[in-house]
Amino acid sequence: MLTLVYFARFREALGLDQEQIELAAHVSSVAQLMEQLIAQRDERWQQVLSAPNLLVAVNQQMVGVSHPLCDGDEVAFFPPVTGG
Repeated sequence: MLTLVYFARFREALGLDQEQIELAAHVSSVAQLMEQLIAQRDERWQQVLSAPNLLVAVNQQMVGVSHPLCDGDEVAFFPPVTGG
């Protein structure tokens, strides 16, 4: 199982803050997970997961979309955070 967490405006757009899904056998990276979610769900998912400024963390470490995934990982998707 993977735990997926969505933050800020992504959480609002998807109407979901967290979920657990099975790690499909063909999914071995963040990019493949994103492709799977886009293919299986509606256009809101494509808009969020295709955002040019999307940030991803796996197990609370910032990663790129080529980062490998393992069963039990937590994957977080969030927009960039700005401060003042």
